[in-house]
Amino acid sequence: MGMSQKSDLLPLVTIHPAGDGAAWVRFGDPTAAIVDIAINRRVHALARALESAPLAGLREMTPGYAALVVYYDPLALTYEQVEAHLRAALAQIEEIEARPPRVVEIPVVYGGEAGPDLDFVARHCGLSAAEVVRIHCGRDYPVLMMGFTPGFPYLGGMDPRIAAPRLETPRSRVPGGSVGIAGEQTGIYPLDSPGGWRIIGRTEVRLFDPTREPPFLLAPGDVVRFRGSISNGV
Repeated sequence: MGMSQKSDLLPLVTIHPAGDGAAWVRFGDPTAAIVDIAINRRVHALARALESAPLAGLREMTPGYAALVVYYDPLALTYEQVEAHLRAALAQIEEIEARPPRVVEIPVVYGGEAGPDLDFVARHCGLSAAEVVRIHCGRDYPVLMMGFTPGFPYLGGMDPRIAAPRLETPRSRVPGGSVGIAGEQTGIYPLDSPGGWRIIGRTEVRLFDPTREPPFLLAPGDVVRFRGSISNGV
């Protein structure tokens, strides 16, 4: 899936029921195959607007790349009430969207046992391992959404020069803290889990800790900066 850094026009917004206890808010063209970072920011701005003006009966929200699903208690609210609340919140997102994001630096050891796919990514992209690391550390990455496993951040804004395909056969175990590339996205595995992303490094930072409040280090709308060096084993 491709990435776009900005939108030239404010995106179309559509609101629809999603079953009898949820509303679905979609920004932009629903047939678009591009993840538009500007649209994604508006998704999270709407979520923050709803958090700042809570409505009794709203249960939770699930933000995605270009949509927000809002769950509510159908015994406490009608869909029409929820839609009206959403439209009122949409009118407030311009101010919220302008607020600077929280920036989180993530130290990474690249290559060697920590990054077994770094050499593949370098060969695939016609670069040296050092160049891949330099490019990977040279961008700010907005957290587009969370998913897959608790605390896994899907990060946008990666330089297409280091884009690489997923593994043909996923690994049965990827160590927690692994930093991977899949297509034009990068992300961090918070826990040991199966996975098919190309692993280029690893961090000791704990993205998910159930004893911490909140348990997740990152949240949608944050910005990640990678800082690191190549393992001596490379």
